[in-house]
Amino acid sequence: MSDAPESPQPETAAAAESASSGEAAPQPKPAAKAAPAAAEVSRRGFFSWAAVAWVGFTAAIGGCVTAMGRFMFPNVLFEPPTRFKVGRPEEFPLGVVDTRFTESNGVWIVNSEGRLFALIAICTHLGCPPNWLEAQNKFKCPCHGSGYYKNGINFEGPTPRPLERAAIAVDPEDGLLVVDKARKFQWELGQWDDPDSFVRIV
Repeated sequence: MSDAPESPQPETAAAAESASSGEAAPQPKPAAKAAPAAAEVSRRGFFSWAAVAWVGFTAAIGGCVTAMGRFMFPNVLFEPPTRFKVGRPEEFPLGVVDTRFTESNGVWIVNSEGRLFALIAICTHLGCPPNWLEAQNKFKCPCHGSGYYKNGINFEGPTPRPLERAAIAVDPEDGLLVVDKARKFQWELGQWDDPDSFVRIV
């Protein structure tokens, strides 16, 4: 068994050497704190969610304002005028159905049997717009097959009565034909003989 003193450990030796030289022993560096980084990430996430929430809130407010503005201006249907001019009587030859005003004003101008009249382009069955078939010389409704002669009298299909006529007259100021769809004339009521339902062609 040896009585030789044990050799000092390196750390103990360094501490002893520092103590003998009068210098303070160096302290170990503290470990870096991770808390501030985690706090910064959390702060960034908060601001990101706050921005998303703000955008959503702004969109919702915008939608409410738009709906409120739409409510302040209700739907208005801009329909064509019921009273309009179609031309001079001589522009409509005998036996011809003029379809120029069907799309824009919903009437046919017909010159038949010495009378010029305006047929309203609405089927008297369920209100569909019939077509003028030149080759077959008749009006035909595409919805349920109702048919009308050139003068507007019904002869086939489920329609219960003839087409209606609109008031028509010659404007004394310019000689143009004026059609007024606000005034309608029905055959079954004997109104087609009313002088306002046609213009006599001499």
